[in-house]
Amino acid sequence: MNEKEVAELRRQFRPDHHTITKVYGCYVNENKTVISTFEQSMALAAQEEAESYLALLKKSLSGTLGRNLLDIAFTNQQVMNGAEHALLMKLRETRLEDAETREAFYQKIIDAVYLECNYLILMAFNAYDVPYRTKDDIDMEDCSEEMFSYLICSICPVKKTKPGLGYDYHQQEFHTFAGDHLVSAPEIGFLFPAFDDRQTNLYNALCYTRKVDESHEDFIDAVFHTAVPQPAAEQKRSFEAVLSGSLEEECSMEVVQAVHDQLSGMIAMHKENKIAEPLMIHKDAVETVLEDCGVSEKHLDKFREQFDAEFGEDRAVSPKNIIDEKKFEVKMPQVKIQVKPEARDLVRTETIDGVRYIMIRAEDSVEVNGVSIQFEQEDALQSASSVV
Repeated sequence: MNEKEVAELRRQFRPDHHTITKVYGCYVNENKTVISTFEQSMALAAQEEAESYLALLKKSLSGTLGRNLLDIAFTNQQVMNGAEHALLMKLRETRLEDAETREAFYQKIIDAVYLECNYLILMAFNAYDVPYRTKDDIDMEDCSEEMFSYLICSICPVKKTKPGLGYDYHQQEFHTFAGDHLVSAPEIGFLFPAFDDRQTNLYNALCYTRKVDESHEDFIDAVFHTAVPQPAAEQKRSFEAVLSGSLEEECSMEVVQAVHDQLSGMIAMHKENKIAEPLMIHKDAVETVLEDCGVSEKHLDKFREQFDAEFGEDRAVSPKNIIDEKKFEVKMPQVKIQVKPEARDLVRTETIDGVRYIMIRAEDSVEVNGVSIQFEQEDALQSASSVV
């Protein structure tokens, strides 16, 4: 799925636009015991409650593709006779109305999900009448391309708020109120099947994770039984290790700056051109930068070898997952310096009398703890040198 397709589905969760008839839920405590299950007609729900359900489900389609939204691919064998795929298909075919199938699916999630608090498994079925889209990206609402029938699921922590002072409108007085159990934004979720090329793709699903450094392996294995995509934060750590480990003594500030600059530029251009497909690169894109920086063939060979070992041979990765284009950071055990990416050329390294230094060119005003400081004038320094 691409960004446009995700955005198109997200629009179906607007309060004045949705066609979801029911939501289904299972409330579980931290000991994995089911407290209650329910089904709620959206037509009979209070407006505020209906909007809250829609917001929680919509959240499972939020974030960045490749980071928060992970592509899940089933094999041909799984689609033909895999138990996990068959259960998802049965949930979809019965529109979640079969209680026994729902209970079996709830139990799969309960067995696999570990949260330190109570949580809500919230699910809905929807049938989206996909409008025909012209070459100019204009939707013809009265012309349908196909009916996209899908499941969406959000697994939401339920946290108890702290008791606090509140106003009682009936008594017109302030009183201490006990904490309430409130549903939070989902930690995990999924969409099945995928909406690829604005059509049903039974061979894929989209998995949501709120934290980019968590893979939720047990959940993905239980629901999809597929290989777990490497979390974005882990990809970043892996790329950093590959770069420093393969280049060794040639991994200079200038090389890291050049790699960051090149990948940031690709991300910016992709965004500027409004390309819906996620940006993916191969190791060749980084190799070219390393060659331009004068990295030796010996270390380029090591980079290729370690990159393939870490990410897979000829495997493409998202540059957003391996660098932070919005931040450039220089870090030592005692000091951490954060520089705006566009000003990273102000930082360089230098060795003076055998001592290594990080040099930052101060072109504008400088503050220390919020206080503007002044630099000694060059002529004053020269006078002091002559006296000595």
